[in-house]
Order: sequence, then C-alpha cells, then structure tokens
Amino acid sequence: MFKPCKLLCLACASSVSVFVAAAVAGDPQNPRTLNKHAVPAPDTTRAESPMRVNVRMTLVPVTVTDQFGRNVTGLNKDNFKIYDGSEERPIATFGLQDAAVSIGLVFDCSRSMKNRFQMSRLSASRLFDELHPEEDEGFLVTVSNNAALSQDFTSNFGTIGSALTFVGPDGMTALLDGIYLALAQMKKAHNPLKALVIVSDGEDNNSHYNLREILRRAVESDVLIYSIGVYQNRETYEDMPGPQLLSILSAMTGGEQFVAQDASSVGRAMSTIGTTLHNQYILGYYPRGDAPSGKYRKIKVKLLMPTGTPRLQVYARTGYYIQ
Repeated sequence: MFKPCKLLCLACASSVSVFVAAAVAGDPQNPRTLNKHAVPAPDTTRAESPMRVNVRMTLVPVTVTDQFGRNVTGLNKDNFKIYDGSEERPIATFGLQDAAVSIGLVFDCSRSMKNRFQMSRLSASRLFDELHPEEDEGFLVTVSNNAALSQDFTSNFGTIGSALTFVGPDGMTALLDGIYLALAQMKKAHNPLKALVIVSDGEDNNSHYNLREILRRAVESDVLIYSIGVYQNRETYEDMPGPQLLSILSAMTGGEQFVAQDASSVGRAMSTIGTTLHNQYILGYYPRGDAPSGKYRKIKVKLLMPTGTPRLQVYARTGYYIQ
C-alpha cells in the first residue's frame, strides 16, 4: 500500500485456492495471460503510479502467480475482493501497473558467500535485462565488514555489473547495515515504485542495526524487499537463521523470497523479480474514515476464479497503521 499520508504497511504472501485455465507451455518466467474463456474480459486500464491518487484512497499492489511462479495477467476487477478489517470495500480503481521502477541491489560480498559469490555475481545482469533503461533506475550496495554504496542511481545498468567486478568475498557480514544504507539511498529515488533485491545467505554478524529497526524503516519507506537466498544445501536451509531473516524481510514488506543454489536458479529468480515489478495489479479503495490515528487495520485480498484447475498464489499487503 503506497500512501503519501505515511501509512505504515505490513505485508505477507498469502496462498489461496483458486482455479484457472490449464497451464500454457513456454518459458516459466514469462508473464502468463489466462484463457479468455476462463475470466471476464480484462480491464485494460493501467495504473501509472503506485502512489495514492486521492487524499483518502488507498492503493494496494497485488502480485498473482501460477504454480510455476509465473506472473498471471489478464485478470480484471471482478476477479478480486478486498477487505479492510472485516468489511468488504468496493474496488474504486483497478489497473495492471507498469510504472517506472527504482531498484536497489544489496549484494553480500562477505566471506560466508565465498563458494557462491562468482555464480551469484554473474547472474545479477538477469535482473537488469528485465528493466527499462529509458525510465527505470538502479543502484548497488555491497556488504562485507561494512556496507558501501558501490554505484549510485543510474539507468546505465552495465555500470552496476562493472562495479561488482571490483569486489570479492571477504570479511564479516553487515547485512542489516547494508539494507539500512539502501533504504536511505532510496529516498533519492525518482520513480514511484521502489524495491530492493538482496542477494545473500542471510547471515549477519557485524551490523549496528537490528531487524526491528530495519523492518520499521522499510514499511515507513513503502519499499518492497525481494530476497534471493543462496545456499549450497537446499535441504537444510530452513534450519539456518539466515533464511529466516530473509523470509521476514520479504514477507513484511510485500516482496517475495527465492531460494537458489546454482547460477541457473539465481538467474531465474533475478528475471522473475524484474518481470514482476512491471506486472503488478493495483487495487484502489476508500477505507473507513473513522479509524483513529495509530490504529492497525488489516487488509485481505481474495481472488475469485472459476472452478476446475490449479491454485494461484497472491502476494499483497495485509495491513497498515494510520498516522
């Protein structure tokens, strides 16, 4: 939820049982359009900005993916319901967002990434291949003993890749400090949609900031956080503290968490994130006006689909604080 009156948003990914047309063949990273007979004709209005368009209207970004992780396009307003608290609210505006994106890459260059660093670095370009240099922008923060802004905002994404060639895996891990620096840098963003992509094993042993401080700053900043956890042993990663940290950061800010253990899976995750940022639905509604300042309001997005086929996953914010 992006609100200029400073809504503090909490988010998570929720999985709902819905039914869609049979899966289409092709690249699983490409956006998928549903069969025209499975849903009503799509609303072709595109949201130009994730910011609020009215002093009271609330806009909720929503990502819908199929069982292969592909973004699902072709839905319209009739396929969604939104609840503020326990009360269903009419959807006042609807569109498929293709707004310009400001993105920060937070790259773990600490010693713990030594065996996975090279393949992660080489895959970073897949993210920027999906962006639009004529309007999108990005920057690079590298993390080891300290966090450093290695490349300021640029639309020449090749310079970010070049900056990565001058760093190597060494030192301890100040990951949370790196995210703090990236969130501060994001204040200089020129675009309405803002996102961070973290590439790391999630370990942190040298930060000054703690997770609570980072989460508060992130939700205040309305920045989506996507994480790519890179691990050698995928079977045991759930028992490690690093993946838990990355999972919390992504869930609480409305992003997604990916798990990878080779160059191919890191590259796929990068491509998926880049595609997703230009394929989000925006649902606008008017909340009740009698909620007191500081009140936490829950949000729930439901997807309405015909019966008969697989489950879709919905990523949407689940609440906000009114200030």
